Parts: sequence; C-alpha cells; structure tokens
Amino acid sequence: MSVIVTDSGFGPDDFTGEILDLASDTAPEALEAGTNADLVRIDFPSSADGRGFTLARLLRLRGYRGRLRARGHVIADQYAMARRAGFDEVEISDDLAARQPQDQWMFRADWQAHDYQSRLRG
Repeated sequence: MSVIVTDSGFGPDDFTGEILDLASDTAPEALEAGTNADLVRIDFPSSADGRGFTLARLLRLRGYRGRLRARGHVIADQYAMARRAGFDEVEISDDLAARQPQDQWMFRADWQAHDYQSRLRG
C-alpha cells in the first residue's frame, strides 16, 4: 500500500484515471507525450536523486495542467521543493509514513511562505 501526501496531510490514493509513469532518467525531449495524461507520476529511486524535480518543472513549463505526483523516496524535508517544482502530491510507502509521520510533512505544507524569496522580501 501507499500513502498520498498533500497540503492537507495523509490520505488514500483515490485516483482512477489514466496514469503515465515516468522514470527519473526520462529524457526531457520525451515529456511532450505525457502532457495528455490525467496523472503523471514521476519515480524517485532515491531521496538523493533530484532529476524528478526537474522533470516536474519542465512538464509545468510546457503546459501540463493535470495531476502531477512524485512517487518513491521523497522525504518530508523535500516536500516544499516538490510543491515548488510543480507536484500536486507525493506518494510514499506505508513504511516511510511510519518513520516520518504526518506532522513532519504538515510542518512543510505551508511551502509558499517558507521560501528564501519571501524571507528576503519580508
């Protein structure tokens, strides 16, 4: 099983539409094919592999308006970065959810208020 993390906290996977899965090593040129899927899910094989953030940002810049999900080894500390890159949600394992409970993710859910640009302007 898995847990879906959003700005509202933990929840079940309620998605039933068409899913396009992308590996973290997907070539940016191949992203055009994914712009019609209802949900694009980008795999994170390691929390140290940030290529998925780049793919998400490129998809959004190319006009993708559907649901965008990070799946795999994304940790709570990376949640704000995932949201800024364009992800709507993160899919984590039950095991990771037990090690990093909802309160750790919710601490980072106010991702728009905690970027360095806001701190510089404030």
